[in-house]
Amino acid sequence: MSESKIGLDAIENASIDELRAVQLSRLKESVKHAYQNSKAYREKFDQHGVHPDDLQSLEDLAKFPFTGKSDLRDNYPFGFFAKPMEDIVRVHASSGTTGKPTVVGYTQNDIDTWANVVARSIYAAGGRKQDKVHISYGYGLFTGGLGAHYGAERLGCTVIPMSGGQTAKQVQLIRDFDPDLIMVTPSYMLNIADEIERQGIDPAKLALRCGIFGAEPWTRAMRDEIEQRMSFDAVDIYGLSEVMGPGVAQECIESKDGPVIWEDHFYPEIINPETGELVADGEEGELVFTSLTKEAMPIIRYRTRDLTRLLPPTSRSMRRMDKITGRSDDMLIIRGVNVFPTQFEEQLLSIDKLSPHYHITVDKKGNMDSIKLQVEATDVSNANNEQLAKELQHKIKTFIGVSCQVSLLEPKSLARSEGKAIRVTDNR
Repeated sequence: MSESKIGLDAIENASIDELRAVQLSRLKESVKHAYQNSKAYREKFDQHGVHPDDLQSLEDLAKFPFTGKSDLRDNYPFGFFAKPMEDIVRVHASSGTTGKPTVVGYTQNDIDTWANVVARSIYAAGGRKQDKVHISYGYGLFTGGLGAHYGAERLGCTVIPMSGGQTAKQVQLIRDFDPDLIMVTPSYMLNIADEIERQGIDPAKLALRCGIFGAEPWTRAMRDEIEQRMSFDAVDIYGLSEVMGPGVAQECIESKDGPVIWEDHFYPEIINPETGELVADGEEGELVFTSLTKEAMPIIRYRTRDLTRLLPPTSRSMRRMDKITGRSDDMLIIRGVNVFPTQFEEQLLSIDKLSPHYHITVDKKGNMDSIKLQVEATDVSNANNEQLAKELQHKIKTFIGVSCQVSLLEPKSLARSEGKAIRVTDNR
């Protein structure tokens, strides 16, 4: 990681003109590389009637076609690679729970770039060379564990590669090894917090000073919940395997106002998810990324399905992204109302006696959609409390606009996730 005296890469404080010049130069090379070396991209560009020579400005990127998850699955496993297999040093893949997994490849330069942006991210979160980093993201084909691992090592930190699961052992190592930072999904952090409380440990006496949370949408209310329970700062890291993995964007510890997109490597756009038209910075829509430095598998205008908006720079010279409000493909349409799981989470976390553990079940009764929301009470004495259930039902009806049946369960009665939480079962 190349650092100036203050510990930042020079580009992090560059002028907007310098940044845009770097982006355009790299964008031209990336689009050209994709067209010349990936049969899938060459066919897409030709079918769309565009050529790399058509890209003479950043605005010209809008002329090029989108890439979606279905494109990657249609070319499973290696059809989007732009380097021969002898240059590929690693592959990762999504879980494939909704079909074939999406597969991504990395050259050695890609691995180095990835390590650098994650190291930059950990530094932005307040991590330093002398720190110990406890990693509870899953290792393996999932990009979280190894992405965090290589980045922490690149920064010079001591890595504790715990991976997910074995929650009691997680807590033992946190207590015994005194890590300074933890990298994990926010939902699994809540499981760890439950175990810390079960063991009677005072979180304020632990060495942990910051948690770097990603891999799933989480609300500001959940941030408040984690920070209050764990007595440390909670910051957001963003990434997805198709674009690189964790480290595409990172929230800065000094501002905690949304992840800074590392725009020298990943060019962002926001589009209307229904029309595909660009929307202005500050307007909400679907996040689209184009890689600027990837070799093995450049990604051109990849539709992330994540809903957010671009915000002006604060702690760094690059734009920020707002909290993910949901995913366009996770959206539930309930009696004509567009609903996201995070909206339910926000309402239940506004009530002190309810825990952040919940599950939504959607069914069809005749011609009508019905929603059942199971929520854990924080205390067993509040389980099945009709008044609390009515309060939550009223908030959901008032602020979200749908009716639902609420069941208040005893603490720890819902299944716990050791990775990404599964919040919704749609039986329609």
